[in-house]
Amino acid sequence: MVSVHRNPPGPKLPAPEVAEILASVPLLAAYFRRVSVEMPDDLVALFNAHGLTARHGAVLSQLAVTENLGVTQLARVIGVSLSTASELIGDLSRAGIVERREDPTDRRRTLVQLAQRQRASVEQLVASRAAPLIHVLEGLSDRDRQGFAAGLRAWAAEVRTWPAPTVRDQTS
Repeated sequence: MVSVHRNPPGPKLPAPEVAEILASVPLLAAYFRRVSVEMPDDLVALFNAHGLTARHGAVLSQLAVTENLGVTQLARVIGVSLSTASELIGDLSRAGIVERREDPTDRRRTLVQLAQRQRASVEQLVASRAAPLIHVLEGLSDRDRQGFAAGLRAWAAEVRTWPAPTVRDQTS
């Protein structure tokens, strides 16, 4: 018999109000999986040809709203290490979707921006994907928006650092 264990030990079933929140997760997961339906054809071709993934999309969503983002700042915003951010940017640069350049005020710093020829497609995709969230946020009070954002950031941070499950064979 094989069982899956998580550390810390002793997970407990969620309270009904938490279970209600968890019921939304598969709906959101399905929404995020269908990104290619809304992705402009030129981006689909580039993502397929260069093996780009949702993690690359996270970079694009930030670059669509913030020009000339530093690699360190981007890593912090999307919650990855500096080396991972550099790798993602390198992949996107080789695909011709982003451009890197030296910061004119600090030569040690690399700035990243969307390539002009892909900007419209990326902005179209990001706007399309953000529309349901923007609609919901517009209906919330400032306090509720702040609470929603804080809770989502906290959950994402917890998931990033949560130990992976271990599989133990209980037949021995």
